[in-house]
Amino acid sequence: MTRVAAIDCGTNSIRLLVADLDPATGEFKELDRRMTIVRLGQGVDRTGRFAPEALERTFAACREYAAVIAEHRAETVRFVATSASRDVENRAEFVRGIVDILGVGPEVITGDQEAEFSFTGATKELTGRTDLARPFLVVDIGGGSTEFVVGEEHVRAARSVDVGCVRMTERHLLVDGEVSDPPAPERVAAIRADVEAALDLAEQTVPLGEARTLVGLAGSVTTVAAVALGLDAYDSAAIHHARIPLERVREITARLLSSTHEERAAIPVIHPGRVDVIAAGALVLQCVMERTGAREVVVSEHDILDGIAWHAALDNE
Repeated sequence: MTRVAAIDCGTNSIRLLVADLDPATGEFKELDRRMTIVRLGQGVDRTGRFAPEALERTFAACREYAAVIAEHRAETVRFVATSASRDVENRAEFVRGIVDILGVGPEVITGDQEAEFSFTGATKELTGRTDLARPFLVVDIGGGSTEFVVGEEHVRAARSVDVGCVRMTERHLLVDGEVSDPPAPERVAAIRADVEAALDLAEQTVPLGEARTLVGLAGSVTTVAAVALGLDAYDSAAIHHARIPLERVREITARLLSSTHEERAAIPVIHPGRVDVIAAGALVLQCVMERTGAREVVVSEHDILDGIAWHAALDNE
């Protein structure tokens, strides 16, 4: 088995997985998994640059992760940066900081690569399930972008579009720098219009209507699932592979969109870093389910991070 450290640096959070993997047998042993909200994409949609405070939050998390990686003596480290890291003006500053701390440079992957990694991570455990129809549609709702990928055992089509919980919040819900709580109906309608336009783009590449099982990934989806399950504390085991009906997603989205910051913060399973962006993320999920005709979403705790680890182990063979 190969001991791999995989890091997924997104728009809203940065995550680490250290695991022993055997690509030949599919054996997987998780050693450490953690997540830190760093909001790297803070203001990027408006300025085109990483904010200094966002970079420092990200570098601080990487210093913590470097210590964990050293403790576990990982053989391979792979750092993948997504959406917000693709086109920023001060990308070189970001790259230098990561190399100095971790000894490896960030791979700023394309949307299609991001979707492929997400699909691998999300479906590797599901391919043997007889209760789930094929093809799968894996939807990864991130902070800055959402990835769509259709496939059976392998990817058939993929597309990344620029809608995510942070991007939609900053674009439509900010008033004088603060999140509008609760947002006016026209602001909610503006988010929905952006998501519908993005779905039109996705459908040019990905046959959304052919999917028979919708698999949802990332923090917006897992948080909605935690609320739907009525959990008092976040429970990864309970959330992983939970099946949440569309009607329940609609109820939770309506509740979040009609809540104040304080009311959302009082829901114990919502991470403090997601309180301001979860309403937009839930609405993205609802729109996707309505467009695809999905009656439920199968929630996966294993996603792009696991896919990064699997690909790193394959590359190390």
